[in-house]
Amino acid sequence: MPGRNERNGELKDDLHRFYHDVFDFHVDVARRLVIVKFGARLTADEITGYVTALRSHPAFQSIFSEIIDLRETEELDLQANDFLRLADKVDPFAPQAKRAFVVRTRVQNHAARMHRILRGQGNIAIFESLEEAEAWIRS
Repeated sequence: MPGRNERNGELKDDLHRFYHDVFDFHVDVARRLVIVKFGARLTADEITGYVTALRSHPAFQSIFSEIIDLRETEELDLQANDFLRLADKVDPFAPQAKRAFVVRTRVQNHAARMHRILRGQGNIAIFESLEEAEAWIRS
């Protein structure tokens, strides 16, 4: 239902957009795309919270593409074992799903590169603008 509260977040405007203190995501069924935007601080627990909310979303399919917008993230509190666990056990997307990270800083770029390496897939790319990421996803 539009506007209903869910845990620490809420669905608003339509059933495909989810707002939370740490992240916002939108499931665009027509484009088979998930767009997530993370806030100023990002931890493994917060990423796991996003994945939990996404997996329970009625429109989500693991073969959808994803754009991960990290540009507002100032603090990435992730250790080596967090990167491994997130890539191997938490990541909800199928190996063939296209994934685009949008970054602004070297730290954000490093985190995106770590995920790309650990997932071992050529379908993960890193961009500096949302427009570039969207164009790549559409290609």
